[in-house]
Amino acid sequence: MTAATKTPVVLAIDTAAPRLQLGLLLADGNVDVSIDAIATGHAELIFERIAALLARNSLTYADLTRVVTTTGPGSFTGLRIGLSAARGIGLARGIPVIGVPSLLALSLAVPGASTVLLDARRGEAYFQIFAGPAQPLTEADIVPLVLAQAAVPPGTVVIGEPFVDIALVARHGATADPATHPPEAAYVREADAKPQTAGRVERTGA
Repeated sequence: MTAATKTPVVLAIDTAAPRLQLGLLLADGNVDVSIDAIATGHAELIFERIAALLARNSLTYADLTRVVTTTGPGSFTGLRIGLSAARGIGLARGIPVIGVPSLLALSLAVPGASTVLLDARRGEAYFQIFAGPAQPLTEADIVPLVLAQAAVPPGTVVIGEPFVDIALVARHGATADPATHPPEAAYVREADAKPQTAGRVERTGA
């Protein structure tokens, strides 16, 4: 039986915020979750936690039909770990890998209109407005915090915490189109770490 015809079993991963969150959408529709409140150390724990989550549901990697991961914005290092794990599992098993932007993932927890307004430090905020769950009205952006606060539409629920509901991410990713949900980091703000070019000598000729 191929992954396309198997009963869906979906693994969801979130490492964008200071947590390691895993969700396993099972064939019966339930979602089993594993959550560790950690800001660092995701790389050391992630595969141990995935193995434990699968084992307690009497499953293996071979039972997975797709992998879902949040894509940020968030911690540069955390995102890289989650994305690498998801891509690696997808490649090894030959199954789709779905990327879900973190601001969109946060909107899944609100049944109606919402505004995601997350502290991005430096007096700035990650900002996006949604008409409903996974229904963006604006692009994800980073703006001065005072401007973001003033731009919140009346009547929307303001989401100010960065922790997604990993069960909802698993359910959303189970039906998302891989063509429109690539597993690529969505930093919004460029990573602070940049290639060092000072003192580099340009090569000329062959």
